[in-house]
Amino acid sequence: MGVPITNLTQINNTFYFSDGLSRSIGAHTLKFGVQFHIDQVNEHPNATFNGTFNINGTETGNPYADFLLGTPSNFTQSSGQPFYLRNRYLGLYVQDSWRARSDLTINAGLHWDVIAPWSEKYNQLQTYIPGAQSTLYPGAPNTIAPTSYKNFAPRLGFAYSPKFDHGFWSKVFGASGQSSIRASYGLFYTAFPGLSAGIMYAVPPFGFNYLSPGPPLLATPFITAATGVNNRQRFPFRFPSHSVSPSNPDTSVNWANFTPIAADPFFYYRNRAPYTNNYMLSLQRQITGHTLLTVSYVGNQGHRILTLVSANTGDPALCLSLNGCGPFGEDSTYTNSAGQTVQGTRVGQGPNYGENTADKSAANSNYNALETTLRYQHHGSQFLLSYTYAKSIDQGSSLGEQLNPIDPRQSRTISAWDLKHNFVASYTWALPLATLFHKSNHLTEEWSLSGTTRFATGFPVTLFDNSDNSLLGTLGNGANNYLLDTPQYLPGALKINTNGRNGRPAFNTALFPEENLGELGNAKRRIFYGPGINNFDMALQKNLRFAEARSLEFRLESFSTFNHSQFYGPASVDGQVEDTQNFGKIVSAAAPRLVQLAAKFSF
Repeated sequence: MGVPITNLTQINNTFYFSDGLSRSIGAHTLKFGVQFHIDQVNEHPNATFNGTFNINGTETGNPYADFLLGTPSNFTQSSGQPFYLRNRYLGLYVQDSWRARSDLTINAGLHWDVIAPWSEKYNQLQTYIPGAQSTLYPGAPNTIAPTSYKNFAPRLGFAYSPKFDHGFWSKVFGASGQSSIRASYGLFYTAFPGLSAGIMYAVPPFGFNYLSPGPPLLATPFITAATGVNNRQRFPFRFPSHSVSPSNPDTSVNWANFTPIAADPFFYYRNRAPYTNNYMLSLQRQITGHTLLTVSYVGNQGHRILTLVSANTGDPALCLSLNGCGPFGEDSTYTNSAGQTVQGTRVGQGPNYGENTADKSAANSNYNALETTLRYQHHGSQFLLSYTYAKSIDQGSSLGEQLNPIDPRQSRTISAWDLKHNFVASYTWALPLATLFHKSNHLTEEWSLSGTTRFATGFPVTLFDNSDNSLLGTLGNGANNYLLDTPQYLPGALKINTNGRNGRPAFNTALFPEENLGELGNAKRRIFYGPGINNFDMALQKNLRFAEARSLEFRLESFSTFNHSQFYGPASVDGQVEDTQNFGKIVSAAAPRLVQLAAKFSF
């Protein structure tokens, strides 16, 4: 709720150079190449919260009820100035394609990537180094993290066409040229996305992100509802000059206006370029002159994936020992049993900081799949059947999902987009009306029926708990969409229900109560799947040709032809445990049947 944060004026410039050389020497084909580009992103504003309320049911368990009561979960407001991101990339590669035999080709290559993190023209980026206190961190590169010159990425693969004239293997692989075996491995480095720096927009003293330390009231967003503490309205700001430097400091900055510094993601100063190991093995077999079967195993492992990690969590044990401390109380002031004043419970960065997250290359992912396709083509008709059995696991499916800073292994679970089974049939059938009616004319020729049929299991249901019962204070602030908290997972039958028509919950919600006070829930973020899909899209097409270069095409198209309700998608099931009204319910469906007519004249 609030003014949209996605409005921005942005100018992108890319200066790109590439060149390649190919040389054949006997059975070898050598390739060399270079790529170099400079990227500039000038933006204003980006992810600026012009007074934004987040209402997720913290007070009553029902977001709408909280709205009527005027008790949002948090309030965010930002102010910043233009942001000028800069980046450079250099890549060199060499490859040898060696035709070792008439039935065997081997490819080997090496890629060298020089990948720099993003910088900002006026050094409006920041990081946090415990124990370090300096002006612009003398000696540190302006990209915050160093540029690595050791990113060497090997690639290796082969293609083999077996030749067996008789015996068992000839039945498996067919005659010469009827089958092929391919395998490959490659290491690929990935450039840092511009968002890794863009989320650091409006950081002190070049801007300010205010995140309420506790749930406020709609009428008074800078006052904590539970305690009445006035957190001060500090907008608008005077921005320092771009000429500020260690030799030209701006001593007029009042840092008290910025504390506690909160909702400011920072780029971790030891980040290294993400990379992926890709591998595959494929068998292709021509069964008949019109039929081709392909069976493949593909996989990849991602490492150093950028994710958000809370750098200033609350101390649950400290909170439980203080009178009046509870959920969302990490930034309040307390008096302990000895009469001493305690400035909040955050221990990572101290009381001058609120909830901040490190943009850190610390997550991993894993994907493996069996892929099969059967293709048939004959007399203008073609049919393609595809089936994939896959499993995707990661420690965060988006930048919005935080990595557990206490035990990162607890964040490892199935990916948000994991599809275990996926069957797709696509076809174009040239209708034999001329043969059927024994007449060949404009009315019976060039009719076709095409379509796509899909049967797939559903996406995983994402479970989350925004109650902050863990007392860690890992607040959602727009960059990270979810708290770290998840519910408890009790023993029992899940009772999965994928039929959204019967009105029953998608799973047994009694197994997932809110987490215990002072503890993280033991449930993984995703452990089971929501409703799947069985969808048919079809089209009837008729072509009329007036001359060699002129034709008229008519199409009758239908999407979701049989109008089955498709309760399908990553957000089709409500997984927010404190949303007592909708938790566990199937809350969305795909669009109903759509029929449309189209005509196209080609000349």
